[in-house]
Amino acid sequence: MSTQRKRLLWRSAFFILFALAPVLDILRFDLDKNHLVFLGQPWVLGIDSQLGAMQLFWNMMLKFFLPLTLFIGVGFMIVWKWGRLYCGWLCPHFLVVETINGLMRRASAKPSLWEKAPLPSRQQDGTNRNISLWWWPVTLFTILFISGVWAVVLLTYLIHPNEVYHNLHTLTLTPNQFTFIGVATLLFAIEFTFARHLFCRFGCAVGLFQSLIWMANKQAMVVAFDRSRATLCSGCDKSCEHACPMRLKPRGFKRNMFTCTQCMQCVSACENVQRDTDNPPLLKMLERHCALDVSDQGLGKKRSCSTHCFEPRNQQKRHCHTPVKP
Repeated sequence: MSTQRKRLLWRSAFFILFALAPVLDILRFDLDKNHLVFLGQPWVLGIDSQLGAMQLFWNMMLKFFLPLTLFIGVGFMIVWKWGRLYCGWLCPHFLVVETINGLMRRASAKPSLWEKAPLPSRQQDGTNRNISLWWWPVTLFTILFISGVWAVVLLTYLIHPNEVYHNLHTLTLTPNQFTFIGVATLLFAIEFTFARHLFCRFGCAVGLFQSLIWMANKQAMVVAFDRSRATLCSGCDKSCEHACPMRLKPRGFKRNMFTCTQCMQCVSACENVQRDTDNPPLLKMLERHCALDVSDQGLGKKRSCSTHCFEPRNQQKRHCHTPVKP
């Protein structure tokens, strides 16, 4: 199974989990009782003025600080090693970004309204998009539909799903429920249409913190470009750049790919371009000692492994030693 098919399965499964979590009582907040519901059980801190100091302390430790520490700790380790893996492989919002990108590209040859120039309809990586204005109604309907679904799902995280879906089915939404769904749908539609990439880059706190942690680790997984064979790119149509949902340039320095989501679409595009040749792809996901060269590019440092990290893994380490002075 290809990498992109695996991503589609992971993202689709997580989106289903995101939508059904309140229905299955996996996770939601009960506004009526003012507490979380987790795995079907009420999650309360147990703060009561009648409890002793030690009992309050252990309730806070076991119900708040310990779970929060574990969640942040595990998340930190994943991001430290692999970067914004959640964004590229699980995030429901990023699934929407890629879906709308694809539809807009069919409607206008541009994956976003802010793209400066249209992308080619046929690319060397095998991408073939027939451009037609008829895709605009499909695109706008999809944006509105997804926005409405998101609004309803978010409401079920606050109000019992049975009540929300029953009222929606019987058209008996309360004024507050109707207002919430209407306003949320409008805001989501505006964001999905005009600012979905900007939100991922600058508006999402989860994505921003992931990027900061990833940038701090020079050995974290990163897209690497084999500069020793850069001449092979001279006849390419920049398929790797066209494939990037975040509109980044994957052949650049790591610091210029601050918002990379590790979706690997650029790597897949490069693989497809070189598929019918005897050349291996010029883009590859590297980590540990091989990632150091990518992190240090443009900082006046060179490493002896720079041209060897694209070799099979068992041949890489013997070439990667101390930095070479420029």
